[in-house]
Amino acid sequence: MRTDAWLVVVDMQNVFAQGSPWASPDYATASAGIRRLLPAFGHRVVFTRYVAPAEPRGAWVPYFEQWPFALVPPTDALYAFTPEIEGLAVGRPVVTRETFGKWGLELKAALNGADEIVLTGVSTDCCVISTALPAADDGVHVIVPTDACAGASAADHQRALDAMALYAPLIELTDVDALLG
Repeated sequence: MRTDAWLVVVDMQNVFAQGSPWASPDYATASAGIRRLLPAFGHRVVFTRYVAPAEPRGAWVPYFEQWPFALVPPTDALYAFTPEIEGLAVGRPVVTRETFGKWGLELKAALNGADEIVLTGVSTDCCVISTALPAADDGVHVIVPTDACAGASAADHQRALDAMALYAPLIELTDVDALLG
């Protein structure tokens, strides 16, 4: 990892932590890994948030018919950062999107032109992989510390990691210890 890499923390929100059908059973593991990484990045940290669209369109209509619990305003506690993450995001850029993947103009702008990111968060098999692939396609070197991410299940987490591994060397899998060592 280069010294100018940025840490991207994807969707560490209540909706993915507990009490919802989207909760990751390994959320606490991802959170612990992220909190270990944060000091190494100083000001080079961006947080992202997923929020549901106010009015779903297209394929999102049947999606939210299946998941109506998630159709709440962006200010709902469901979409707030979890308590251990909330304070860490203060004073840092936060990119909020109505899409699972967070790669786009907003995130690129927040990264100040960085071409290497360390991508962490939840869910490995949804928002993380949906961010990693277009970032890599855009020429960004993506490093994924596997123990600072969590999936919908251990099997889903591993399947997403296996898929991202196919993109080497654009996407590199590692762990927190290796990044900090």
